[in-house]
Amino acid sequence: MKLLIDHADIDKIREIYRYYPVDGVTTNPSILAAAGRPPFEVLREIRDFIGPDAELHAQVIARDAAGMVKDAKRITKELGMGTWVKIPAVPEGFAAMRELSAEGLRITATAIYTPMQAYLAAKAGALYAAVYINRVDNMGFDGVKVAKEIHDIYTKNGMDAGLLCASFKNSQQVLELAEYGVRAATVGPDVILNFVKNAAITSAVEDFIRDFEGLTGPGKTMSDC
Repeated sequence: MKLLIDHADIDKIREIYRYYPVDGVTTNPSILAAAGRPPFEVLREIRDFIGPDAELHAQVIARDAAGMVKDAKRITKELGMGTWVKIPAVPEGFAAMRELSAEGLRITATAIYTPMQAYLAAKAGALYAAVYINRVDNMGFDGVKVAKEIHDIYTKNGMDAGLLCASFKNSQQVLELAEYGVRAATVGPDVILNFVKNAAITSAVEDFIRDFEGLTGPGKTMSDC
């Protein structure tokens, strides 16, 4: 399963990249608005940092298919053809997906809450379906279960699309979907930084260091021996 950062703060992105083996960055209009700067300025900064081969996802804003196509072409012009264009899984969005996928653009269907949306998006040419795990939970359903249902639909029907799961509240949700074999997850920095935050882990590492220093002396490491 690919792991992406769902954020637009370049400092937080750099922090995650320093420690974790991530595959790219996803953004949405709300995330870009929170950055408080011109959207393409932020997106170009992210692209320059992560490089041309890492995944970068940016979303169209227009409500109609023609406008979505126009937005998508501007996004790829500014950020490169390898950029993933996020398009809402609604009727106008499906029309835009069909046109853009025929032209070779990489489409991420977004704002997905139901398996039917995901199925139609894949039929329209989307290669990713961004299902909102925690938002589905907040509607009274099981977000992880919905994601698994979509994964099964894609697998059993031999579809090219895969899941890009989003909106996580904890690491257990991420792990459960990794175990199920979904294609990708995009996760906020706060959740990623808690992936291995565990007192037992920290204690074990400190015990090893303390025992080693008891043999070799305080502050000594393997490079000093």
